[in-house]
Amino acid sequence: MIPGQEGIVTRFAPSPTGRLHLGHAASAIRAHDFALAWGGRFLLRIEDIDGTRSRPEHVADIVADLAWLGLSWEGPVFQSQRLDLYADAFGKLDTMGLVYRCYCTRAAIAASLSAPHGPEAVYPGTCRHRPRDDQPDAPHCWRLNVAKALARTGPLNWWDETAGTVACEAAAQGDVVLARKDAPSSYHLAVTVDDAAQGVTDVVRGIDLFAATHVHRLLQALLGLPTPRYRHHPLLTRSDGERLAKRHGAPTLAALREAGEDGRALADLLRAGRLPTGFSARNA
Repeated sequence: MIPGQEGIVTRFAPSPTGRLHLGHAASAIRAHDFALAWGGRFLLRIEDIDGTRSRPEHVADIVADLAWLGLSWEGPVFQSQRLDLYADAFGKLDTMGLVYRCYCTRAAIAASLSAPHGPEAVYPGTCRHRPRDDQPDAPHCWRLNVAKALARTGPLNWWDETAGTVACEAAAQGDVVLARKDAPSSYHLAVTVDDAAQGVTDVVRGIDLFAATHVHRLLQALLGLPTPRYRHHPLLTRSDGERLAKRHGAPTLAALREAGEDGRALADLLRAGRLPTGFSARNA
């Protein structure tokens, strides 16, 4: 799908819970260059809604890293300053009767998912039919009743640059969490609201978030929000095929920057698909 005449808006939205690595750089460069190629806008959004793990020093590193790569952007906008928007969206879903309290601990959910013949990878809906006011003061999160939501919207689809038109299969993701005590909005709700509020037309992000897009499409339909085009790209991996990640010792951009490496040269290398020794691009 070729972008129309409307202004193109992309974004890079890292979480300041650690330093950026080469995979982040590749994604930011893709989003940045796509917007510039169409005379559009590239936004920086800091997804710091997890107040227990977000650190201001990582925000400073993100800004320094992107400048080192030679990128330019608008922002940043901080999710922690937009909680009213997420609360309003959650309230609309609550008014529709589409959310419910879940009291299950992660350990209990993991145990139920590992049971013989049990469901795999999705929340089994243990609390879905509990009374609305059952133990309101007990620790809980809020989940979206996906089946009820889909019954309200009917069939949906969305568009991806590689996959084309994709039928929305949000049910496969289970009843996702929308909010919890330590995070007033989940990633799913916040990113959906923010992309619409910021006028993002094209979401450029890794293929690892492809499945999440089904949930985002459903939330867009429920909240009456526009659906952007999606451009999911391959992830960077190590030469052994392992996903590039901090836990696997991936070099951080800050470390490379502090070692005196040329950020613009690295960005050009990534643009050309020529990656540092030991890495390869693949779908994962």
